[in-house]
Amino acid sequence: MSGQSLFEKVWNDHVVVPETDDTPAVFYIDLHIIHEVTTPQAFNMLRETGMQVRRPDLVLATMDHSTPTVPITDLGASLDAVSDPEPAHQIRQMVKNCEEFGIKLHGFGDAHRGIVHVIGPEIGATQPGKTIVCGDSHSSTHGAFGAMGFGIGTTEVGHVLATQCLLQRKPKSMAVNITGKLQPGVSAKDIILALIGKIGVDGGTGHVIEYRGETIRGLNMEERMTICNMSIEAGARAGMIAPDETTIEFLRGREQAPQGEDWDKAVERWLSLASDPDATFDREIDLDVSQLEPQVTFGTNPGMVVPISQPIPSDSGDASFRKAINYMQVNADQPMTGTRVDVVFVGSCTNSRMTDLRSVAGILDGRKVANSVRMLIVPGSQSVKDEAEAEGLDKIFTAAGAEWREAGCSMCLGMNSDKLGKGELCVSTSNRNFEGRQGPGGRTVLASPETAAASAIAGVIADPREVA
Repeated sequence: MSGQSLFEKVWNDHVVVPETDDTPAVFYIDLHIIHEVTTPQAFNMLRETGMQVRRPDLVLATMDHSTPTVPITDLGASLDAVSDPEPAHQIRQMVKNCEEFGIKLHGFGDAHRGIVHVIGPEIGATQPGKTIVCGDSHSSTHGAFGAMGFGIGTTEVGHVLATQCLLQRKPKSMAVNITGKLQPGVSAKDIILALIGKIGVDGGTGHVIEYRGETIRGLNMEERMTICNMSIEAGARAGMIAPDETTIEFLRGREQAPQGEDWDKAVERWLSLASDPDATFDREIDLDVSQLEPQVTFGTNPGMVVPISQPIPSDSGDASFRKAINYMQVNADQPMTGTRVDVVFVGSCTNSRMTDLRSVAGILDGRKVANSVRMLIVPGSQSVKDEAEAEGLDKIFTAAGAEWREAGCSMCLGMNSDKLGKGELCVSTSNRNFEGRQGPGGRTVLASPETAAASAIAGVIADPREVA
């Protein structure tokens, strides 16, 4: 019998009732993260059935998707002034639901409010070996810690609130072995975009991906989160990285991390989660990043991506390809560099942490955003905002002409007041570039924080390696 992988160890530890040919497994959930968009129906289900939240202590609640990223002082007139009626209703309903069901809410004014997948690790609620779910597909972010994080639907949100369990079929496993030293100007975002370009947006379908190799071990936790975050864009159920000393040091001393003797026991357990040397996977992929360039998308899914110096592929006559480049108003056989940019967005659960903001500040420092560009820089949480301001990054951003906003999902998706206008092109550090994702008719180019910052200065898509 072969050894177990990281995924198998976590999976097996959480099966309450094994699956059969006829029924999925009953699967236990350690941490349930909730926000204002995918919970209203779930709470209504509890009311209609007379049920309570089974473990409110295992629920982490915040508001992020619908929240405005300009300051508001209360949930009254100031919210109405900067938010459409539907998002404002979602926000108020979230406050009401958490109060009614005894759930602590990290709401406006809370020191830890922010994007769901940013605050979990920040406060130490995200830990190796945990199962973590949220009504948000990018729950895979938490896999950077050796947790199994995955998104669930609104009905499943209700199931977890009521039972702390889910019905699940065991996914397959995939190992992605990443080797090579990254060149200057190339980042974790470029790694995951290149992988998606290689295997396609359905390359990971039905699998949990484990990212392994010397390159992964050399990344900090924020960079690892970027990679696991976009596992979903490769079609995977989740993405995971085995815990190591980098993981341990990140979690040490955080609010919800174990303390004292419990910490020592937890560390021993966490480090034992690494895949056994003889573990087997259903599929393995190798990726050498030693010659990797910054990556940019050119179409309307994350797999339509090219190295920044290379031309868009030739038109093969595929109708969906032609539709995508027509929507994006770009031309096959030409590189994306030099394409006019209207908006640059730095933020989202993919790239809104301190490492990302420092990279952007390093490029913007002493420079100016092009007059033709609107640049939004949105921290992933209140804690990130406070830390960035303590380092003076906000002054660098605003001196360059960028907008420094409050924490939230912002322009990642068109659910709040931060939206693209029809036809506007945005270089975005977020994770999806579907038609209208950032606003009806808006055009999205996914890129790293470094590429986004270089493009903001140039006013066109620009190679960050060429910024002197």
